[in-house]
Amino acid sequence: MDTIPTGKIERAGKLVKTGVKIGGNYVKYYGKKLVDPQTSKDTLDQDNAEDIYDGLKSLKGSALKVAQMLSMEKNLLPRAYVEKFSLSQFSVPPLSAPLVRKTFKKYLDKYPEEIFDEFEKDSVNAASIGQVHRAEKDGKKLAVKIQYPGVAESISSDLALVKPVAIKMFNLKGKDSEKYFKEVEHKLIEETNYILELEQSHEITTACSVIPNMEFPKYYRELSSERILTMDWMEGTHLGEFTRTDFDTELGNTLGQALWDFYMFQIHKLRRVHADPHPGNFLVSESGKLIAIDFGCIKQIPDDFYVPYFELAKEENINNDKIFMEKLYELEILTPTDSEEELKFFKALFQEMLTIFTSPFHKDTFDFGDEVFWSKIANLSERYSKDEQIRKMNGNRGSKHFLYINRTFFGLYNLLHDLKAKVHVNSYETYMD
Repeated sequence: MDTIPTGKIERAGKLVKTGVKIGGNYVKYYGKKLVDPQTSKDTLDQDNAEDIYDGLKSLKGSALKVAQMLSMEKNLLPRAYVEKFSLSQFSVPPLSAPLVRKTFKKYLDKYPEEIFDEFEKDSVNAASIGQVHRAEKDGKKLAVKIQYPGVAESISSDLALVKPVAIKMFNLKGKDSEKYFKEVEHKLIEETNYILELEQSHEITTACSVIPNMEFPKYYRELSSERILTMDWMEGTHLGEFTRTDFDTELGNTLGQALWDFYMFQIHKLRRVHADPHPGNFLVSESGKLIAIDFGCIKQIPDDFYVPYFELAKEENINNDKIFMEKLYELEILTPTDSEEELKFFKALFQEMLTIFTSPFHKDTFDFGDEVFWSKIANLSERYSKDEQIRKMNGNRGSKHFLYINRTFFGLYNLLHDLKAKVHVNSYETYMD
């Protein structure tokens, strides 16, 4: 790609064109259904997923990041969407070589060939916010991540386009809904700050070096800037590709344990966490180690959220009505303005939901390959997605911190499921001191 739309009107126009294509897909679908009432929605889903993804991949940035986040929601979206949107993790159209050179000159005041001994002009991976090139300097193999032009500047306008749709979709009422949009905007802006990512990467990888079977790249300040990030080149297979192979059960358990300990150590020891657990951010080395390669999205966990959140993970508290209700209020799930009907409905919903989602914490060992566990999650998702009552109630509930902490756990659970991993739940405590 030689250009990326960066203006608000230009980007909105691209989304409108995508909407027109989707409208055409529905016209075709209902035309076929008139002729044959048995016509499946599979073709409609496939066409819509393709058109939406094609529109988003040309915009890149926060618009494409939405597709990346949605690709992790395997129980909420039709399979066609999950498969198409998952390409945004590491396989989208890259920038052209002249645009790459222009970015280097702007942010490091030199062209890539003036900085590195070798630099491959074609990217090896391209995702939502940036793309990666191989390079070499002083005999060291390097990965150079280059951010797409205009990504940081377009975040606010992209979210302004999404906001009315999200308010309608999630039935958000009242001015407090702004806190959720500000949280997303804040994290996306952080992800475009490569100086911040370099600092976070160094701090977290140093602290997490105690976790067995984990590897991390080294980062190079002198070869980085706010839009260019240079690190060691790490050899390995993307985790998403690895889990589609016939891998050994023991290796799956080893990788799963490393992944679980990596996340639990960050959450409980560092009180901040790598909040973007999708397969494109992890590699599996030839020696069977798990490599974490992206620390752009880091979520700080304040004490006033951490304490009640993990108190609700205790089985005895879920089953104690008094404590359970107290914690729901502390976490803003229930509000003083709720009606009796809303209090009763959301108490029952979260009691059922937390009983399922926190079940891994109630055992010494948990099997994330257990299909009974996943069928319970799928059934719960399907039942409430069709519930007419929930659509009439105010969806504006819950601390803003839920957005990225829940996203972290959903992503982690999905990766562990793909690995069919059995993990020792409290193993991470060994490394806390």
